[in-house]
Amino acid sequence: MTDVLRRGRASLAFSFFAQGATFALLVTRIPAIQDRYGVSDGLLPAFLAAVPILAGVGSVTTEQLVKRIRPSRLLRWSQPVVLLALLGVGSGDRLVELAVALGAFGLAVGALDASMNMLGVSLQRTYGRSIMLGFHATYSLGGILGASLAWAGAHWHLSLFVSYLPVVLVLLPAAFVGSRWYVDGGAASGPDTDTDAAAGAGKAQGESGALVFRLLLPLCLVMTFAYIGDSTVSNWSAKYLQDVLGSSEQLATVPYNVYMVMTLVGRAVGDFGVRRFGAVAVVRLGAVVAALGFAVVAGAPGAWVGMLGFTLLGLGLCVLVPQTFAAAGRLFPGASDTAIARLNIFNYVGFLIGSPLVGALGDAWNYRGAMLVPMVLVLATLGYARSFAPEPDRYGDGHERPRTADVGRGSNGL
Repeated sequence: MTDVLRRGRASLAFSFFAQGATFALLVTRIPAIQDRYGVSDGLLPAFLAAVPILAGVGSVTTEQLVKRIRPSRLLRWSQPVVLLALLGVGSGDRLVELAVALGAFGLAVGALDASMNMLGVSLQRTYGRSIMLGFHATYSLGGILGASLAWAGAHWHLSLFVSYLPVVLVLLPAAFVGSRWYVDGGAASGPDTDTDAAAGAGKAQGESGALVFRLLLPLCLVMTFAYIGDSTVSNWSAKYLQDVLGSSEQLATVPYNVYMVMTLVGRAVGDFGVRRFGAVAVVRLGAVVAALGFAVVAGAPGAWVGMLGFTLLGLGLCVLVPQTFAAAGRLFPGASDTAIARLNIFNYVGFLIGSPLVGALGDAWNYRGAMLVPMVLVLATLGYARSFAPEPDRYGDGHERPRTADVGRGSNGL
């Protein structure tokens, strides 16, 4: 069983990595996509907003599907759809083709994000120690690779199709082959075993109608605040550095890369912090560091101090999302899949709110002041930090099992 868990962990980590690369290749080539399809500046926000909205629909649909279908099967088939949809974005030349490709991408990515984190939470419970930050670290690594490949494609003036095709040809078969080793919660004899496991999971999810939303609400708010902060960096860091802090155009491209590198560093060591100090302490520290980062950015006298602020933001924000998913799994051990699917929706809510919020405040007031709003929201996370504390009868801070795995418990406590 230990080998089964190790293979399951490695294959799931690769899935996170592949999704990080795929998403980065899409969002970092938005100007090229706009030029290819002739999307006007007025129409572009509608296309961009459609992806997270449809992803939210995909996440809601996943909540219902996991009552009958194991998360591993949803992940196995949603990831190829996401990769093929990316290739579709690079293949067409008409707006309707772009709309179809982005629509498929959005719906599939919602199912993919939800099912990936469902499997991650169930594996963490089976391991009996924090491993979720490690999965999200591989996502950050994939994002860095994807952004680097996108830069190379833009630098060498490669078409979108030529940029995307080699990546899809490598990631698609690798992810599909790796999917055979995914481990669902309660799979004691390896992946894709008897259908009774799926039926049992479905029953547990069916009993989750009593899942109290007010208990999940603090985590939903933290997820929203974290993604408002993340989208602020991804959408406004370059403009802020160039227009407000007076950097060169070349230097303005650096903050997001620094931010992504620091998310990788923070997540790579974050699990050790959770095991040593507990989730509550790590979340509190992350919120304080992120708020300090926004404060430094808002008050920076020049570009290099602003860069320091974005560095702190990467270190602080990186721990919030993985720990929020993990906390949802602890809070609802008998219905963790349902809780994660619902929580995942607020990933996209934060993404939708963050960029327009900062832009509107920047235009109406100023961009330095606009950076203080996500700072306050991230600080509000401190008020919800106790939601990350495990109950005495659950695994976690001070109650972790010393062994690598306990094969007697599954993700739904069955």
